[in-house]
Amino acid sequence: MLYINEQIRIPRSEFHFTYARSGGPGGQNVNKVNSKAVLRWDARHSPSLPPAVRDRFLSKFGSRLTKDGHLVLHSQKSRDQQTNADDCLQRLKSMLLQVAQAPVKRRKTRRSRGSIERRLQNKKAKSLTKRLRKRPAMD
Repeated sequence: MLYINEQIRIPRSEFHFTYARSGGPGGQNVNKVNSKAVLRWDARHSPSLPPAVRDRFLSKFGSRLTKDGHLVLHSQKSRDQQTNADDCLQRLKSMLLQVAQAPVKRRKTRRSRGSIERRLQNKKAKSLTKRLRKRPAMD
């Protein structure tokens, strides 16, 4: 079970892991061991996601999904399969936490009359300072 927050829990049965040989340094071990973890998760049809969270997830991360709605994450940071699989799950959890809370709508506010007047007074003072720096006109 992947625990995201109080409302969102995703069972491990929804995740499909495959393992492949990872690239990079590691000598002969790289050629023998399948340590790269590839996570596939059907984000579009997951019954564990509330509809509002699913919509926000699809709008934010829709470009990372395949045509059939699967999210594919892979990790090859470690030489250990389980560590790489856990890294994939942590990345998925951070993605879901980004969209778990609905964004707060901004309420329009107005500047106070005093702040507007102070801004105009400061502009007049700056203007006067700059005007006094000029060379006097020859009349």
